[in-house]
Amino acid sequence: MIKKIVDAETALARIPDNAIVAISGFNMAGTPDYLLRKLYELYETTGHPQNLFIISDAIPAIPGKGLDFIAEKVYKNPDQKFLRGVLMSFFAFSPWLQKLALENRIEVYSWPLGVIAHWFREIASGRPGVITRVGLHTFIDPRTDEGCLNELACRRKTCKVELINIDGEEYLLYKAPKPTVALIRGTTADEIGNITMEREAIFGSVLPIAQVAKAQPNPGIVIAQVERIAKFSSIHPKEVHVPGPLVDYVVIAPREYHWQSGTREYDPTISGEIVPPLSAELISRLIPKIELNVEKVIARRVTLELVELIKKLKRPLLVNLGIGIPTTVNNVLAEENISEFVYTTVESGAFGGIALEDVDFGAAIGPFAIIPLPDQFTNYEGGVIDAASLGFMEIDSEGNVNPSILPGRVSGPGGFPVIVAGSPRIFFAGRFTAGKSNIKVVDGKLVIKDDGPIKKFVKRVNKILFNGKYAIKTNKEVYYITERAVFKLSNDGLILQEIAPGVDLERDILNKMEFEPIIDPKLKEMDKRLFQEEPMKLREELEVIFK
Repeated sequence: MIKKIVDAETALARIPDNAIVAISGFNMAGTPDYLLRKLYELYETTGHPQNLFIISDAIPAIPGKGLDFIAEKVYKNPDQKFLRGVLMSFFAFSPWLQKLALENRIEVYSWPLGVIAHWFREIASGRPGVITRVGLHTFIDPRTDEGCLNELACRRKTCKVELINIDGEEYLLYKAPKPTVALIRGTTADEIGNITMEREAIFGSVLPIAQVAKAQPNPGIVIAQVERIAKFSSIHPKEVHVPGPLVDYVVIAPREYHWQSGTREYDPTISGEIVPPLSAELISRLIPKIELNVEKVIARRVTLELVELIKKLKRPLLVNLGIGIPTTVNNVLAEENISEFVYTTVESGAFGGIALEDVDFGAAIGPFAIIPLPDQFTNYEGGVIDAASLGFMEIDSEGNVNPSILPGRVSGPGGFPVIVAGSPRIFFAGRFTAGKSNIKVVDGKLVIKDDGPIKKFVKRVNKILFNGKYAIKTNKEVYYITERAVFKLSNDGLILQEIAPGVDLERDILNKMEFEPIIDPKLKEMDKRLFQEEPMKLREELEVIFK
C-alpha cells in the first residue's frame, strides 16, 4: 500500500514553482491552517515553491491566521517571490491581502463566492468555465472592471470574464487557470486517504477542490490536513466525503491549527454531531434582546416585510440574512418568538440554527442541515430562497448598490452578487447616513441630534454590485430600508414610500441625498411599533394564518 500519511514537509515539497493552488476554507472553517503555515516555512527555508497563484472560493483566513498569516510575511518582504496573485471572493478578513492589493504588489481578482465554487466543479468536469448571468451589468462585467481589484490584475488578466450570447441572451463566462495543487481539510483519514468531515463546521468546497486538482489536463496533487487517522475499512462509506483515490498525501495537524472557526476549537453543536434544543434560554443567551436603537428599528422593518410575505405564501420562508444590520433580524425574530416561521441559511451551507458572526461567520450552532457550499449557492442563484436581506454601503438614483468596495477599501463581493441575482425579493438594510452620529429613538419618534456626515444615497455608486435596472428587467421586488425612510425600486428609480415619525422630509431625508427620489403620493409614516420598546406582537398575526 502506498504510504499517504506523511509529515507536512514531505507532502508540501511536491508542490512545484509556478503552481496554481486551490485552497479550501470559509474564514477558518475548513481552512488547512497547518498546511498553510508549513508551506510558507518551506519557502522561507528553501526558496521554493515560488510564484504561486492561489484560488479559494471564500477566503481561508481571519486576521493573523490562515492565508492572512502568510500575507503579512509576504507584505513585509519586498523581495518575496512566493506569491504571484490570488482569486477569491472576499478580503475583509485578511487586512494584509488587502494591503497587497491596494499597493499593487500581487495580482488580485475577486469573483462572486458562488461563481468560484461552481467554477471548481465546471473545470473539474472539463468545461471551459462557469456560464452564468451573475455579474452582468456590475463591476465584474468585462464592459467594466472584469473582477480585477488592482492595476496589476487588469494588466495581466490571469483570470478573465467574457461576455457571451446564448439564444439572444447575455451571459458571462468566467475563466481562470486550472489548479494542479489542492490543499484541503477534513477530520479523519484512513490508511488509503479516505477523508471524513464529521467534526468540521462545514463541508465547504472541499470535494470540488480535490476534484479540480485531479482532473485532466495536467492532473496534480491533493494534500489533506486532518486531525486523526483511522484503520482502512473502519469508516462507513457514506461518511467518506473525499474518496482516497483523490488524495495523495495526508498530514496530521496539531490541534491548535485545526479549530472549527475563528474562536471555537471544537463544539459538537457546530458540526451537527449534537443538535441542541433551541430553548428560549439558549436563544436568549445566543441571540440576546437588543436595546431599541437605529439598528433594531431597521431590523424590525425588514421583519415586517418577512411577516407579510409569510402571510402571502401561507408557509414558513427560506431566506438569507447578510452580515451587518441584517443579522439583527435574527434578534427580532427571537424577540417576537417567530423564528420557527423563518428558515435562515448561511452561505457556507448551514440551514437553521443560530449563525455565528465576525471571525466565526460561516459556522452555526444547532443547524438542522449542512450541505456543501456549491449546493447552497445553487439555492441562491436559482431563486430557491424566498427572500434575502443584505447590507449596503452606497445606493444611487437607479437603485444600484455597492456593499463593499470604495477607494482604499477592497473587501470584494463575497456571496452578494449571486444572492441578489437569484433571490426574487431583496430587502437592502442599513443606516441612512454613515459616520459618527447621535440618532436615538425617544418617545416613539426618531430623534436626529447629530447626523452622520457621509451620504450613502449618492448620484453614482463607486462600484455596481447590484444593478437596479437589470433587477427591474428580471422582475425582482426590491426595497431599501433605513431607520428614517423606506424606498421601493421602480422602473423610474427609487420611490420614497415611508418616513419615520419625528423626521422632517426635506431636512432629514432629501437634503441628505445626492439625488431626488420619487415621492409616493401616498407617502406614509413608518409603523409606530418599530419605535416602541415592547415587542410588535407579530406571533399573534401569524398564529391566525397557521391555526
